[in-house]
Amino acid sequence: MERVSGLLSWTLSRVLWLSGFSEQGAARQPRIMEEKALEVYDLIRTIRDPEKPNTLEELEVVTESCVEVQEINEEDYLVIIKFTPTVPHCSLATLIGLCLRVKLQRCLPFKHKLEIYISEGTHSTEEDINKQINDKERVAAAMENPSLREIVEQCVLEPD
Repeated sequence: MERVSGLLSWTLSRVLWLSGFSEQGAARQPRIMEEKALEVYDLIRTIRDPEKPNTLEELEVVTESCVEVQEINEEDYLVIIKFTPTVPHCSLATLIGLCLRVKLQRCLPFKHKLEIYISEGTHSTEEDINKQINDKERVAAAMENPSLREIVEQCVLEPD
């Protein structure tokens, strides 16, 4: 009887661990989200600023702490980016948001939903820009503009 009880206890703990309900599984979850966030950051840090010869990382428009990843379900993740324009009246903030979106849609190796925002209080028209860069129809229309598409392509081009 003791052996059966031990086997049952081991089986139950294994099932809980595999399903993520045990302490070990719960401890693993934040680490996985952190790894995915770093993966996202590695993709966006090399995006070039549309106006300057620097990357978004060099200008501190994006940092590791501006990326958050949450699990929606076993296969899908919510990626949230909060970037900071270099000045509160940056005329290219929408274009930077578009570059972030295009790069991640092309390069993220896992299924995701993407939300991109300007960090609260860092831009004079952040609410309007947040709406634009998270509207699929506006993003699609912007990418149909050949001049705009060329600028985005130059910004997201991987460095040699």
